[in-house]
Amino acid sequence: MIQLSPAAASEIQRLKLKQPQNVLFRLAIKAGGCSGWFYEMSFDETAKVGDRTFDLNGIQLVVDAESVKYIHGLTVDYSEDLMGGGFRFQNPGAIATCGCGNSFDFTQEYLINHQ
Repeated sequence: MIQLSPAAASEIQRLKLKQPQNVLFRLAIKAGGCSGWFYEMSFDETAKVGDRTFDLNGIQLVVDAESVKYIHGLTVDYSEDLMGGGFRFQNPGAIATCGCGNSFDFTQEYLINHQ
């Protein structure tokens, strides 16, 4: 369903060290951004009703019920470049992405098939 590259897992673990113990890593898809949708990442102390939890490379990833339908096949990577480091998202369902790398759009067919 979703994959974290070793570099992404390492960066999340590094960021997690600055958080309270046993914190969960949350990934959500929100309406907005340059192309219609964007990825939101945060840390959360508890899972909510309806959340799905994935154990990826030793990281507890939590995704809300609404966002799950948008992450089928998603790969999250992390890389450094001259402008600094950042997470990169490769979503096979995205038909358009923005230069920022965090905003994307889907076809209506994709949305219908993954509801």
